[in-house]
This record gives sequence, C-alpha cells and structure tokens, in this order.
Amino acid sequence: MSQQNAAVPEPRRWAMFIVLLVGSFLPPLDFFIVNVALPSIQAELGTSSSAEQMVISSYAALYAVTLITGGRLGDLYGRSRMFFLGLIGFSAASLLCGLAWSPWALVAGRALQGVTAAIMAPQALASVQAIFPESEKPLALSLYGAVFGLAAVIGQALGGVLISLDLFGMGWRMVFLVNLPVAILVITFGLPLLKKVGSQARGRLDPAGMGLSMLALALLIVPLTEGREAGWPLWSWISLAAAPVLAALFWRHETRLARSGGAPLVDPAALRAPGLGRALLVAVSFYSIGCFFLLFSVYLQNALHTSALDAGLAFLPFGLGYLLGPLSTPFCRRFLGDWVNPIGMGLETAGVLGLAWLIAAAPGGVAPASGPLAVLLFAIGFGQGLGIPTLMRMITGRVAPAYAGMIAGIASSTLQVSTALSVALIGGVFYTVLAGRTDPAAIAHAFVAAALCIAACLAAGTVLSMTLARRAGAAPAARGGVPGGSIPARVHHGDQ
Repeated sequence: MSQQNAAVPEPRRWAMFIVLLVGSFLPPLDFFIVNVALPSIQAELGTSSSAEQMVISSYAALYAVTLITGGRLGDLYGRSRMFFLGLIGFSAASLLCGLAWSPWALVAGRALQGVTAAIMAPQALASVQAIFPESEKPLALSLYGAVFGLAAVIGQALGGVLISLDLFGMGWRMVFLVNLPVAILVITFGLPLLKKVGSQARGRLDPAGMGLSMLALALLIVPLTEGREAGWPLWSWISLAAAPVLAALFWRHETRLARSGGAPLVDPAALRAPGLGRALLVAVSFYSIGCFFLLFSVYLQNALHTSALDAGLAFLPFGLGYLLGPLSTPFCRRFLGDWVNPIGMGLETAGVLGLAWLIAAAPGGVAPASGPLAVLLFAIGFGQGLGIPTLMRMITGRVAPAYAGMIAGIASSTLQVSTALSVALIGGVFYTVLAGRTDPAAIAHAFVAAALCIAACLAAGTVLSMTLARRAGAAPAARGGVPGGSIPARVHHGDQ
C-alpha cells in the first residue's frame, strides 16, 4: 500500500491478516510444543543435558537476536515477501528437525527455525499499522494477542498427543513435521492475497547495523540462556560485559548513518517518540513471567510427580485465559480506555501472588486444591492476554507506519530479552533457594520465592503502565488520538 492510498482501507485486509496470523502462530507453537518432546528426543537420539538445553536455547536466542533485522527487512523489501521467505525457510528448518539423525542436526535445525521465524513473525504485527484504519487496530491487535494464547493452549497438549499417537511411527518427530501442512496451506491461500502487503519505506539495507545489533544481542542473550547451566564460566561474564560496548557502537553507527541521510536499521528519530522508552520498560517487566512455565513444570513434575502430559494439561486454564483475554480487550477498552494494560498486569500480579500463597499453604508433596489452582492460572493467563494487545499498541502506535516493521521487531525482541532475563535471574533465585535439594517441600519453597520475584516485576510494570495511561488520558487531542502519539517518518533518499 502506498502512502496516498493509506486513507482508503484495503478491502481484503481481514483475509490478509488472518493468513499472516496463521503463519505467526507457528513460532510460538514451536516454543511450547517442543518442551513436552524433550524426554522422547533424549531416549532416541541420546542427547546430553547440554544438548537438550541447546535444542531450546538455540531457537530462543537466534529468534531474539534476528527479530529487529526481520522487522526492518519487511519495511524495506515488502512484508509479504519477507513473510513468505521466512515461512519457506521455517518449513525447511522444521523438516530438518523432523528428520534429524543426531542431536546436533536437531540443534542446527532449531537454530535455522529461530532465524527464519524472526523474519516471518514481525510482519503480521507491522501490518496492523500498515493496512488497518485506526478504529480497527484494537481488534486486530487483540486477535494477534489471541494467537499466542492459542499457541499456549494447543502447544502444551498437542506435543503430548502427537507423541502418544506415534503417527506413521514418527514419534516426537511429528511435533516438527506438523508445521509442513500448515505452511503449505498458508502459502497456497496466502500468495494471491498478500501481494498488497508491501512496505512503507524504501532505503538501503544497513548490514553494519544488522551485524552490530545481532552481535550485541547475542552477547547478552547467549550467556543468560546458557550461563547458569554451565556454572557461569568466564566466557559468560566477558560476553555480558561486552554487550553494552557493542550496543554503544551500534547506537553510534545508527546515529551517524541517520545524520548522513541513510536508512539505519533502528532509526534514532523513531526511538525518541514520547513515552516509547517507558513503554519498552513495561514490556521488559511484562515478560518477567517467561520463566513461570519452566519453574511451574519443575514443581508439577518433581514435587508433585505428575507425568509430562498431565503437566502440560495443567497449563490449560492459563492458556484458556490467555486466549480469552485478547478477545476481551476491544470490549474492555470501551469502558477502561488506556487503563486496560495496567489492569491486566495487575490481575497477573494478583494471580501470581495467589498462586504463591496457595502452594505455600499446601503440605510438601501435596497438590493444591484443583479448583482454586485452575482459577488462579486462568486469572494469570487472562491478565497476560488482556495486557499483550494494549502493550503492543502502546509501543507500535508511537511511530509512523513506515517504521512499523522496525518497531515490531524491537517490541518482539524486547519481550524475548525479558524472557531470557527472567529465566536467568528469577530462575537463578529458584535454584539458589533450592540449594541442590530434591524433596517436594524444598521445590515448593523455591517456586514460591521465584513467584514472589515475578509478582514484584509485574507490579513494577503495572505502575509504569499506569503512568502512561494517566498521561494518555491527560492530553489525547495533542497526540491525534493515538496512544503516545506518533512521529513522522524520516524521508530517506529514494523513499517512495
């Protein structure tokens, strides 16, 4: 869509967006589904504990470090083109994972999945800014958030079901091969529809910025995901110390490129949008719950001795809440406006605190009452689902559509960095409190300590979000009705 046509909504925008959403469903699905398959993978391939960790972390790390680049590629070269290139690459990587003949072939496939998913995923979020009128963006963002809830619902259970069915004798391999028919359907129906989901900006690629940003993020994320398992060796501390140095070099390069009239990967002008920094801090605190899935699974399986399948099913109330929360967001906005996000995060905080109290009150090794447990998990999921669309709106609505891909990549990358920080820091609290003990009471006590840390981070994010909501309500007219306002796009040489 060109700028002159932006005032006339694309008549097929909802069909186009649904295709993008189905493709965007695959990356979070693969994050959830593989956890259940790890024991089966270990039994067949003989993976070591470090290789098992790499199956998870190689995907998560490369996904995180490539998201900003993936979003900007969509801005520059067309969102539909990058979406389909990413989807085809993701399908090829899924095939490699499904046919893996060794642990390291599987790790290589997972790494390729992470890179290609990061090229594909930002395009749907960026397209909200590009193809929808302002009145329809809340509903579109709500559906985008619901995709993650659906992935949580399906991913936790589907992995166990596929492994149990053992279709065609493929066992755990089906958790990867199931991506292929979905991708074929998306390509078949999506190619005719998505030709008009183009870019809003033109310019040259910034390879130096790409390299510096990916290296800086890798120096931060890799030690956070691998450091604790490796006992925090020297290389992890050197990497963490080097990350801010590379980040400073990256920012200096981007500033110089912008001043010379180039097209930086991350335009400094866009990041100066009012309130954007605070909104990104809310995103950091929002995904402090990232370690919850891992630690609650440890509690269920090691303290309560539930099976992997039952542990996955235990997350269904959370997933249901996460699915319904985004779908409720447009309705809630009518009455609560910009306060939906802090209310959602506040509900999450209360849910995590309630869960900590429920587990602390139960005797060691005894499961909490199933009814209250399900209600609290639903509340946590509903709060997170309620908050995610409004959080994305708080971030992406502050810049012009020409930067939609860039800011979508930054937002998604921020959430991934937050997850890595959560696993490293709050996970570190869990294992420090546990102190090597394996009895149910010790595991429950360590989980409660970690849950209190999660609640504290969510509470801090709630307060930050309240300040943004208060400011948005104070002067909506000054910002043109868009939360936080939006800055104009920089005109690069050769822009259309």
